Amino acid sequence: MTFKRPRLLPFLLAAALLASCGDSSSEQGQETLRLGYFPNVTHATAIVGVDSGLIPDALGPDVVLETTYFNSGTEAIQALFAGAIDASYIGPNPAINGFAQSDGAALRIIAGATSGGAFLVVRPGIETPGDLVGTTLATPSLGNTQDVALRAWLAAQGLAADTTGGGDVSIRPQSNADTLRAFQTGDIDGAWEPEPWATRLILEAAGIVLVDERDLWPDGEFVTTHLIVRTQLLEENPDLVRRLLQGHLAATGFVNENPDEARRITNDGIEAITGYRLGDDVIAAAWENLTFTWDPIADSLQGSADHAVAVGLLDPLDLAGIYALDLLNDLLSEQGIKKVPGL
Repeated sequence: MTFKRPRLLPFLLAAALLASCGDSSSEQGQETLRLGYFPNVTHATAIVGVDSGLIPDALGPDVVLETTYFNSGTEAIQALFAGAIDASYIGPNPAINGFAQSDGAALRIIAGATSGGAFLVVRPGIETPGDLVGTTLATPSLGNTQDVALRAWLAAQGLAADTTGGGDVSIRPQSNADTLRAFQTGDIDGAWEPEPWATRLILEAAGIVLVDERDLWPDGEFVTTHLIVRTQLLEENPDLVRRLLQGHLAATGFVNENPDEARRITNDGIEAITGYRLGDDVIAAAWENLTFTWDPIADSLQGSADHAVAVGLLDPLDLAGIYALDLLNDLLSEQGIKKVPGL
């Protein structure tokens, strides 16, 4: 097993510099797989898979695994476009945006990773959608998965919100850390946040849940994180992608079968990357709101795209071809596990 310790890119690097890293071969005759993910509980499968050795072991001794951390899906898509990474764990809307921006050429979704774990948390006193008129709510970034979910939900309640902060409800895209501080000081009235930030708003800032996003989807299932690869890598080296998927399946199984150990590894990984460790109560509560699954829950991806179109953040888009699930389904069949559908 060859594993280069992960690096955190500030992603203000020039695209030309990143593109110079675009070859997945190694000078020593080994292959290199460059994998991206976020230091976040919703990316626990990636953190556990890498730090426990399950993904490097599945890749084998002839593959060097290099990992890069990102703070947003936009950064990960930029890196993939620039040829700086080969694969990444990422949320649904950045993947949709990357597919659209590349006219369907740049990426394919090869597996699911996480479902659930997103909430609209508000200050006490806000009990109905009507109470939100005149308030300011935060999201992680304009056009990201939670931002689209909030805008679509507000529209369904008959409340207007534009991309400049105007309307019945002002939406303020900002970093999750800034959102927690702003909510604690009363500068915002709530936020649509993924875990563990939603739980932190509740436990550290006395927030209350107005909307559990699971209540908005059939059977409470919607994609929060999935695994994408460069289309070129999938076409030119399907064996390498297959081995990545073997590690992903092993990591998913470990997370579900060993939740206490998986939480510890995840928190250790977050601390190693960010220098901050989640409180045991925070990660335990956040974990209960997540489902770790290789099923990409494809119907919810189409729903997310439809929402983005409806709120004016995405032009109408045909998602046909965004999924490449044959390798995943072959592996599942070998283990006697039911195949998962795409679109």
